[in-house]
Amino acid sequence: MPPTTHARLLRWVDDMATLCQPSAIHWCDGSEEEYRALTAGMVSQGMLIALDERKRPGSFLARTHPSDVARLEERTFICSANAEDAGPTNNWADPVQMKATLRGVFAGAMQGRTLYVIPFSMAPIGSVVAKIGIEITDSPYVAASMRLMTHMGRPALEALGTDGDFIPCMHSLGAPLPPGSRDSSWPCVSDPGKKYIVHFPDDPSIWSFGSGYGGNALLGKKCLALRIASRLARDEGWMAEHMLILHLTSPAKRDYYLTAAFPSACGKTNLAMLEPSLPGWTVRCLGDDIAWLHIGDDGRLYAVNPEAGFFGVAPGTSPRSNPAAISTIARDTIFTNVALTADGDVWWEGLTEQPPAGLIDWQGRPWSPGSPTPAAHPNARFTVSAARCPVIDRQWDDHAGVPISAILFGGRRPGVIPLVNQAFSWEHGVFLGATTGSETTSATIGKTGVLRRDPFAMLPFCGYHMGDYLGHWLEMGERLGRHAPRIFFVNWFRKNADGRYLWPGFGENVRVLKWITECIDGRSVATSTAIGLLPSPGALDVSGLSLPEEAGRDLTGIDVAGWKREVTLIADFFRTLGNRLPPRLASMDEELRQRLDAPNPRSAQAGGAPGGAGGG
Repeated sequence: MPPTTHARLLRWVDDMATLCQPSAIHWCDGSEEEYRALTAGMVSQGMLIALDERKRPGSFLARTHPSDVARLEERTFICSANAEDAGPTNNWADPVQMKATLRGVFAGAMQGRTLYVIPFSMAPIGSVVAKIGIEITDSPYVAASMRLMTHMGRPALEALGTDGDFIPCMHSLGAPLPPGSRDSSWPCVSDPGKKYIVHFPDDPSIWSFGSGYGGNALLGKKCLALRIASRLARDEGWMAEHMLILHLTSPAKRDYYLTAAFPSACGKTNLAMLEPSLPGWTVRCLGDDIAWLHIGDDGRLYAVNPEAGFFGVAPGTSPRSNPAAISTIARDTIFTNVALTADGDVWWEGLTEQPPAGLIDWQGRPWSPGSPTPAAHPNARFTVSAARCPVIDRQWDDHAGVPISAILFGGRRPGVIPLVNQAFSWEHGVFLGATTGSETTSATIGKTGVLRRDPFAMLPFCGYHMGDYLGHWLEMGERLGRHAPRIFFVNWFRKNADGRYLWPGFGENVRVLKWITECIDGRSVATSTAIGLLPSPGALDVSGLSLPEEAGRDLTGIDVAGWKREVTLIADFFRTLGNRLPPRLASMDEELRQRLDAPNPRSAQAGGAPGGAGGG
């Protein structure tokens, strides 16, 4: 019997079951017993490999179909009633026609499988910004992963009550199992062109078909927490952002809460779990990927982590780059598309300097250092509860969130962009966020290493017109007034002419955070330039670093010729947003061009002092 009397929910589940024709229906309660049953069932079916209990207790390895390894941006749709509202950065389809198409492909799609009903809350249940979702899926991998990634189960259903609002999230692998047929270890639709990840922001609701991979199938994550939530946030006066949240404490025990928006695979998790190299500084993690931001009763901006787990990129994660993440995934983790060791553990590129002997790659084939392909897929992942993180902050699931002192933007840029740059004002900070660019990575399908303009790291995740989204940021700044956090742009990935990184990164990034806190407190030594406020010579703490003087100049200086090219590229991107680009941003691009043409752009100034209040 369904564990609820919620009439609308029951009607919807009945409608979907009638459409998809599953062999059974299971209402998930989120219990440990249920999770163990799900994972044990997948092990017996060959969908999961149980790892060695002594080396990696409670952990499993999944291997996806080679066609199902990343988000499918080209198959992701925003079906608003008005095509113009989706904007030029989204794929739009007519909502009526798309729903008819989806009902056609979902018809009978769950034959021979169990339909799982997953109640979940994005943000802690009872939070001021919490949203209840119900995901229907025929994937036990999704059901188990949603328990790790969201506030899932009976408490979410109880919070919904008998008539509460919820966001329907419909998912199917698209792989019916006729009687007597043998199941695949990773059922899905192998043709990417027949997969769908569809959002209806006017309902709101989500339908996903054919993929079992993370962001395409765990519908609470990118689909609800960003694409749908960004539209809800605009309408309701808050913000849903692709941002980590961290708690930084100085040696003087002063607290700062920061958010940072970086495109995928650009170091978000590493920064969120930073192990500072400078004595006396500590970092605690509140979230590594998504932040919901709202204005509190005191007028300040507060951040809430809507997730309950980490879906991190494994390759490159190591005891050196992220020791806290390595500790987090020591047990009770689902790994996807990493390599399997001969003794029942996991491995990926970057975990150790030398790979162990006898590896089996992510496709189940013997692998050695001479193999033509990587042992782990470049977008291999780990899924684990945030509660397992040894540096998780005690306020990570606070209902109200934490007050934000500064917002960071950044990307993977080998040239032009300095190590750190403070915005002149909130408006100028929105300009910096709007012009964010990064080299593409393996988190998306397509050629890597190509510069892609990615405003606020939200290009794949904004559920409405990007021009309107930028306008919403400007409006939030007006509402925040003197309480607006300071805004900075960082770039850990600057390279020299030989292609070597200029900045050591990892735990040394605390040196940049230290300078940022000094800006917040009004203690920094900064130089006002054409592009913003840069650290003055000697202001950035590089004590103990063997940083060549030339590298230091490149990291904190201005490449005037490069910036003039950048201005042209920014103008080109802004034109793609048409008449919905806020006029203020267009004028700021021209003002930047004029400052760069000034006799001394390295000391040119813009009007207005850095906006926002400090403190934490």
